[in-house]
Amino acid sequence: MHKFIGALIVCTLLPTASLAGEPRQHIDEILVRFVAAFNAGDGATVAGFYAEDASLLPPGGARVDGRAAIQAFWQGAADSGVRIDDLHAVEVEARQDIAGEVGVFTLSVPGESGVTKVVGKYIVIWKRAGHTWQLYRDIWNTD
Repeated sequence: MHKFIGALIVCTLLPTASLAGEPRQHIDEILVRFVAAFNAGDGATVAGFYAEDASLLPPGGARVDGRAAIQAFWQGAADSGVRIDDLHAVEVEARQDIAGEVGVFTLSVPGESGVTKVVGKYIVIWKRAGHTWQLYRDIWNTD
C-alpha cells in the first residue's frame, strides 16, 4: 500500500499546448489535470503526462520505466483507493530544455482502520519536447 502512496505524486505532469518557455505555468496547470485524472481512476491519462522514456523512482520499490509500466503503476494506486488531496509545486527552476520541480503532496490512503492522510515531498525532472514539457524523472518520499 505504501508503494502506491508516494506514487501518486508525481508527480506528475502531462504535455500540453502551453509554451515550452513557461515551465512554471505549465507545471501548475498540469498538476491540476494530473490530480483530476488520477482521482478519476484514469491511469492512461496520467501516464500520458510522461515522456515515452520517463521513469518513476518510488520509495521502497523498483524503478518503473516507460509509459506502459507507468500507466500500470498509477492505475494500481488509483484502483487501491488512494486519492490525491493536494499536489503543488514549491520551486521550479528551468535551464534550456530541462526543468526541475520540488513540490509537496497530501494523500488519502484507505486501510483497515480507515483513511490515513499521508504527507510528503517530491522532485521531478522535466524535459522539453517541442513546445511542451514532459515529466522525465519522478521521485518522492513521505514525511
